[in-house]
Amino acid sequence: MTVTTEAPQAGELSLSNPDLARLLMIRHFERTLLELFDRGELNGTTHTCLGQENIPVALRTVLTDRDHVFSNHRGHGHYLARFDDPEGLLAEIMGRQGAVCSGVGGSQHILRDRYLSTGVQGQSMPVAVGVALHLRRTEPGALAAVHIGDGTWGEGAVYEALNMARLWRVPLLVLVEHNGIAQSTPTSTQMAGTIADRALAFDVAHHRTATQDVEALRAELAPLVRGVRDHGWPLVVEFETYRLGPHSKGDDTRSAEDIALARRNDWYPRYAEALGERFHAMDALQRARIATITEDVLARPLSTWEAE
Repeated sequence: MTVTTEAPQAGELSLSNPDLARLLMIRHFERTLLELFDRGELNGTTHTCLGQENIPVALRTVLTDRDHVFSNHRGHGHYLARFDDPEGLLAEIMGRQGAVCSGVGGSQHILRDRYLSTGVQGQSMPVAVGVALHLRRTEPGALAAVHIGDGTWGEGAVYEALNMARLWRVPLLVLVEHNGIAQSTPTSTQMAGTIADRALAFDVAHHRTATQDVEALRAELAPLVRGVRDHGWPLVVEFETYRLGPHSKGDDTRSAEDIALARRNDWYPRYAEALGERFHAMDALQRARIATITEDVLARPLSTWEAE
């Protein structure tokens, strides 16, 4: 039986130092990428997770090293929350020595241990189902977690994957970062119905949350994810979130009102107000950390890659 729930908005905010550090590290990493593009230091494109950093940070202790994580085109925060490796990721994006994938993956296509990201919308869903089936048979208690956006529900692979996941009863965790816009198209103009109803059509459990509070979010998710591990039922978790930055490095077609709404829902000023000096001290520390890393990576020679 499918159960759909919605969590209330969190009230008073609190946060541990490791979580605060990770949040602010990701924020300054993403801001730095946009600054590097403005200065002509980066080529190609990139898709930042500004405004959505709280989601992978909340998941950081809910997921384990045994779990497979499948990310998407907006995946820097997913990688950094899991590995705390801004040096390797920045070198990868810039094609410099020390790159996590020798500079051939760039911003969107990263492979490390049990982490894989791709820029192809929906491509990871059926792959994650196959991995989840393998885990059910060989590593009970491990799961496959796949990050998608609301726009990805326009891809047929999502529905084929949900169908297989439910029929085969595999430990699949679908993490939907619903920021209300698919590149430049508001979700309200391109999605009929709801994500909850779409999950229901496949008898897949659904949970929706609107909180921006990392600790509240983690407390909500922990028992749900435990159920996926213990019983092998797939689960769709829908996060109400807001994209602060452009779709990629500079193509923001939203109205001023929509951008202002996203900024009002940003976790950054909320934690700054709630945590006071502890926030500002950590913010300065992480800003300096990313600035030092950026200077170092910029000075490195280009990366090289040889086929094994």
